[in-house]
Amino acid sequence: MPAYNAELTLKQTFSEIPKDIVDEVILVDDASTDQTITEAESLGIKHVIKHERNTGYGGNQKSCYRTALDLGADIVIMVHPDYQYTPKLIGPMASMIAEELYDCVLGSRVLGRGALKGGMPLYKYVANRLLSVMQNIVTGHKLSEYHTGYRAYSREVLEALAINENSDDFIFDNQLLLQIIAKGYNIGEVSCPTRYIAESSSIQGIPLIRYGLSVLLESFAYLSARIGALDTKYSVEKKL
Repeated sequence: MPAYNAELTLKQTFSEIPKDIVDEVILVDDASTDQTITEAESLGIKHVIKHERNTGYGGNQKSCYRTALDLGADIVIMVHPDYQYTPKLIGPMASMIAEELYDCVLGSRVLGRGALKGGMPLYKYVANRLLSVMQNIVTGHKLSEYHTGYRAYSREVLEALAINENSDDFIFDNQLLLQIIAKGYNIGEVSCPTRYIAESSSIQGIPLIRYGLSVLLESFAYLSARIGALDTKYSVEKKL
């Protein structure tokens, strides 16, 4: 769980984690200004890591995955502790990887018809759909969305990618997904209820615009690598 100021929603998120399936829970606090660490410890979360300075969304995930691999995880699932995504889907997502059906599974907010009903702002829904359609054209895939923060990975996937070379910002997720596609791993999706509440974290304003532009740049880098015009992190022959 990559956490930042998640004190108010952590308990609710943690309570829905299926403890009979999950062996280890890891929370990385990215220099929160609230009592996220205290709340995590009171809930009995065993692996709590605190960043002394804010490293960003991508930087937080790097710590999460590095810790999970060090603990010997075979399947790693990222759940935001802001309760935007329900942990009740951990079981289905993990089984899709455990049964070797997929190497990566995404919890999609737009696979179905509940995104807007769940509170996703219309402008974000439209931007999500437009960017996802564009990236499907670029990659040749048919994913319902490229921007969900609910993801499951096999150990093989995380070990195969040079995660530390990716951004520490919000574009990290998109870069990782494009790397997975470039490597030819199989990606599955499950429909995830959309839940926007006041306490949920969300990109807004200038960071949102910067994210959209970054998606376009990463898509160009991916396409350039596929046609052999440029040597980028998405080149097939380049070790990721």
